[in-house]
Amino acid sequence: MSQTEDYERAKRRAEAKYQFYVHAAVYVAVMALLVIIDMLTSPGSTWSIWPLIGWGLAVALHAARVFVFADKGAIVDALTEQELRNSGDDKRDSGV
Repeated sequence: MSQTEDYERAKRRAEAKYQFYVHAAVYVAVMALLVIIDMLTSPGSTWSIWPLIGWGLAVALHAARVFVFADKGAIVDALTEQELRNSGDDKRDSGV
């Protein structure tokens, strides 16, 4: 893999992480505002839990995509290189 490809991959990962951090910060700010509004306008009810759960699930899925499933490209690249090496060995074995 060339340095340009390494740089591009690193840049995409950095951008994905930055986008997640922005998403998480906006979530925290909006949820804090909704909880405050909920407490001031309807102290007997807690309707703010529903957007907190719904959007929280979206943030959790975003985090999983960025931090857990992000190395898929590296795995696919390694498997592709292995397949290319194996196909070269097969051609030599068959005399092609």
